[in-house]
Amino acid sequence: MRSFERSTAIQARLHDLIPGGAHTYARGADQYPEQMAPILVRGKGARVWDVDGNEFVEYGMGLRSVTLGHGYEPVVRAATLAVADGMSFSRPTELELRAAQDFLDLVPGADMVKFAKNGSDATSAAVRLARAVTGRTTIAVCDQPFFSVDDWFIGTTDMAGGIPTVDTVKFAYNDLEALAATLAGDTVAAVFLEAATAMAEPLPGYLEGVRALCDRHGTLLVFDEMITGFRWAAGGAQAVYGVTPDLSCWGKAMGNGFPISALAGKREYMERGGLRTDHDRVFLLSTTHGPETASLAAFRAVVHAYRTEDPITRMEQAGRELADGVNSVAEGLGIAEYLQVRGRPSCLIFRTLDTEGLPSQAFRTLFLQELLEHGVLGQSFVTSAAHDADAIAATIAACAAAAPVYRRALERGAVDGLLRGRPVAPALRRTAAPRQIEASTYR
Repeated sequence: MRSFERSTAIQARLHDLIPGGAHTYARGADQYPEQMAPILVRGKGARVWDVDGNEFVEYGMGLRSVTLGHGYEPVVRAATLAVADGMSFSRPTELELRAAQDFLDLVPGADMVKFAKNGSDATSAAVRLARAVTGRTTIAVCDQPFFSVDDWFIGTTDMAGGIPTVDTVKFAYNDLEALAATLAGDTVAAVFLEAATAMAEPLPGYLEGVRALCDRHGTLLVFDEMITGFRWAAGGAQAVYGVTPDLSCWGKAMGNGFPISALAGKREYMERGGLRTDHDRVFLLSTTHGPETASLAAFRAVVHAYRTEDPITRMEQAGRELADGVNSVAEGLGIAEYLQVRGRPSCLIFRTLDTEGLPSQAFRTLFLQELLEHGVLGQSFVTSAAHDADAIAATIAACAAAAPVYRRALERGAVDGLLRGRPVAPALRRTAAPRQIEASTYR
């Protein structure tokens, strides 16, 4: 068995100093098997190493923000050269112009762009802008996992503590009638949605119908391209499906791990946050670190890689090989109904079902436990261009070792005696796990 002794000690100390023990809920120890949450020290390509000396093939890759691989040399070099000349100034740099030109070349449906640091910076700026343009307050969000850490969205989740009533409504994906009903009263300022997800592609005519409904009701259409951008295509889902939103929000893979996000859109709307408008001005985005040079230089290097190296084809090929290999393992053991790899090849997830065919946190945890034991770290099978043949082969081998344990649990009807600790839990939930975090022994 692998040792996670030092990782476990550091994780306990993190709980002493940082609420939740991590700066992102999805990175929390409650998302991993008990006392098997690695504390990482470095990464290269598709592999990472922890404080206990364990090596893993990693998936998810920085919550989908790393598509070229950890420590990708051209990005590191570009950022390093930029830092040597200074990161932050009291006036714009030429780099801001170059980065904006690069971005708008990729996203021809947008006329203007403004950079920031976090995805929520961009989505919440889009909310303000849509409300100012329409004079309305209601925001309609698709029933998809996540759009912002800010009140207008978190107020709709199970972690709504500290948030007053929000004027946000939800609608179902791929259901034009549901959206039409939501927009019927002409009170909605903006419709937010991911044009596609790992498990859901738009039905023929759906996105075109969403566009038409927004036009009919005077509502702004906002695409969340945080995941689809640079993973479906460099120009995002809008480039794949041919539907142009009024505004779009970007982040994650833009900087291959460097902190950068963007709000892009039509000039008639974006100018309301500028100095060339006759309307009341909108406080669109104004951040100290939005234009810091390291991340803008990293972004430009990412753009160059997408223009010259075709990373999307590589990550999709890796995903197809991985899905075929793991699903073949499950089929060979007669458990293909319960253990499945599904989704877009560049954005795969694994489904872990119990004996009733229902999604199970306990069975998911058992699978995660066995993957970790055999050198694979990830809450999904989201690939990068750095997932080469060796990484895919190692992952399929790890799944081949994990699957018989999974089958034994199915035969028993439970994970009892196989799972070493408590199951994982949803990241966004109202109450903390019932088990108390152990006191820190790390010094």
